[in-house]
Amino acid sequence: MTHLPDFHLSVSVALGVLGAGVLLVMGLLSGIWKYYAIMASERARAPYYVDICHRAALMYSFAALVLAALAGFSVWPETINVWAMCANLVYFVLAIGSYALHGLLKDTDNQFRSPHVIGPMTLPGVLMHAFMGTLILAELGGTLVLLWGAGKALWPVVGFAP
Repeated sequence: MTHLPDFHLSVSVALGVLGAGVLLVMGLLSGIWKYYAIMASERARAPYYVDICHRAALMYSFAALVLAALAGFSVWPETINVWAMCANLVYFVLAIGSYALHGLLKDTDNQFRSPHVIGPMTLPGVLMHAFMGTLILAELGGTLVLLWGAGKALWPVVGFAP
């Protein structure tokens, strides 16, 4: 039987677990907000982005736990794991923050629709595209780095040599 690599508690793992906890609390708090919005609505519906904020925060909390597990098995230097973890967590929080802001302002049901608005302000489309481009690079890139690092440690255990 192949020996499973040691899972080690490190800064990147701790950041992932703590990030998951913070994101879970954000999901629970936004769930309370959603509940009150539903109860106050004639149609028994929360504003669109309040609902998205709630669901995204809950999903991101579990994603952070997956990333923490990947970081725990990753063979990369800890500095690389920390950067990959932080890239994800920062954009998770920024995305949830943007959903919460739109939920508070009730200014759109589609933040990608032109013109891009935040309350009374109109943002240039290039800002939205730049944010989304960096979000994609950070989240996908950070996740692939951690998956690759964990995969290098775990593939031999399941019978595949990297």
